Amino acid sequence: MTQSGHALWEKHPHVRTGADLTFGERAADVMRSVFGSWSFVGGFLAFMAAWMAVNSWLLPHLQHRHAPDPYPYILLNLSLSMMAGLQGALILIAAKRADRVAAEQATAHYAETRQLHDLTEQIHDLTEQQMTMLAQLAEIAAAVRPRPAAAPAGKSRPRRSK
Repeated sequence: MTQSGHALWEKHPHVRTGADLTFGERAADVMRSVFGSWSFVGGFLAFMAAWMAVNSWLLPHLQHRHAPDPYPYILLNLSLSMMAGLQGALILIAAKRADRVAAEQATAHYAETRQLHDLTEQIHDLTEQQMTMLAQLAEIAAAVRPRPAAAPAGKSRPRRSK
């Protein structure tokens, strides 16, 4: 979906971008670009591993007491549950924006296709007019073309020898 960090449709001439978008549309684009990337997945997994390592080994050894969120990581589970509750809404927001972009592209493509269809019809009509004019020119040329002069009465044309 992205090419050097920017959505491909940002280059589409008929899709609104930048200042033409509402705050929510810009946020949905950013959310889709960030949350729908492998770097986010890798960062999320690294955060989870770090949380577990810090709360299981590092803090208990440094402080000689229990970590703020020891195994089974109740605080982490609560955070993940809240994130999962919002995840459906976030996915729908991003999908809604993607649908709106697809609709803008489809509308533009339909208008362009309609214009091309109209131009094709005009070309077809002009071609038919040209064919009619060429046929008329052929008739005029046949009518104006000089005819071979007839031989005077009683005289025959000389025969050609083979």
